[in-house]
Amino acid sequence: MTKLTHLDETGAARMVDVGGKPATQRRAVASGRITMSPEALAAIRAGNAPKGDVLATARIAGIMAAKRTGELIPLCHPLGLEAVTVDFAFEDTAIRVTAAASLTGKTGVEMEAMTAASIALLTIYDMAKAIDKGMVISEVRLIAKTGGKSGDWTAPEPLGA
Repeated sequence: MTKLTHLDETGAARMVDVGGKPATQRRAVASGRITMSPEALAAIRAGNAPKGDVLATARIAGIMAAKRTGELIPLCHPLGLEAVTVDFAFEDTAIRVTAAASLTGKTGVEMEAMTAASIALLTIYDMAKAIDKGMVISEVRLIAKTGGKSGDWTAPEPLGA
């Protein structure tokens, strides 16, 4: 079994020491989706949801969340991100969020990309819940990562895709 990096020799939680690692270009992409009623989807698409511009607000929320990931997730390093993007695609019954984070650093940005996607989805829910309280957030996952000691990785297609 692989040694758990966030535990010391006594089993106590610790923050991984990345001090001796070289800085490399790192990028991660994550996505998720929120399924909703046709009414909620139409209001978001038209830009007339009760709370205002849903996608603009969700984009800003996702970017802000990525920048604060180290404060939200225990033992996660605070990172000086160089870029974060949050994009949206309308599907038949849902909106897909895709978030990317990148930097030149000593540790990866997977958690930042997944945090950005998750918070963007939660913000969509918050902004449109007056129309549809039954929205479902799902499929939040890492899509790809580049850089670092473990190299590049791309997610396999999800089951049923």
